Amino acid sequence: MEAGAVPPRGSAADVRAGSTSETEPTGGVTAGWTPADPGPLGLAAFAMTTFVLSMFNAQLVSDAGEPVVLGLAFAYGGLAQLLAGMWEFRTGNTFGAVAFSSFGAFWISFFLLVTFFAPSIPPADAGHAIGLYLWAWAIFTTYMFIASLRTTGAVALVFFLLAITFVLLGIGNSGGNEDITKIGGYVGLATAAAAWYASFAAVINSTFGRTVAPVMPLKR
Repeated sequence: MEAGAVPPRGSAADVRAGSTSETEPTGGVTAGWTPADPGPLGLAAFAMTTFVLSMFNAQLVSDAGEPVVLGLAFAYGGLAQLLAGMWEFRTGNTFGAVAFSSFGAFWISFFLLVTFFAPSIPPADAGHAIGLYLWAWAIFTTYMFIASLRTTGAVALVFFLLAITFVLLGIGNSGGNEDITKIGGYVGLATAAAAWYASFAAVINSTFGRTVAPVMPLKR
């Protein structure tokens, strides 16, 4: 969303809980400033990183290429999404701030885990340890899904699919079941598609100044 643009009804910004703008006196004249909507950036960063990792989890590409996920997880899924979360604090959107900051931290922790810490976990315990990590994120995502039921249908769908993804990956890793992990990869691809759509809708609705791609506002 362009800085200062007025979001159309049904955009991501339309479902904010108490968005704020700031006015400051400048030479006796009150100047208003409205920050751009950080939501589309956070959704896009989450979508792309989830898509690439899920391609490997679904075994649609060779696992020999998995290191390509790490740079993306750190820079885009991690840092870009974390920045989006910090900007959501500035706009007064508690849900967006918690969601993007947390999942930005998730991707950074994923990068650190795979790069530095996972190799030191004994092979016999690795599945249970990674499974615990995924189950913890499943719990967080589930209660964020409940909170998302007062945002938009597009965002709620992302969290619903993501919660299922984490549950499947948690089961697959804890029990050493590659088939369930593979299914989790396919649901992860659906999650990425939903997040990309939500990001696309927010951007195109803003630039066109009207609702082009519906997001189904749920707030009452």
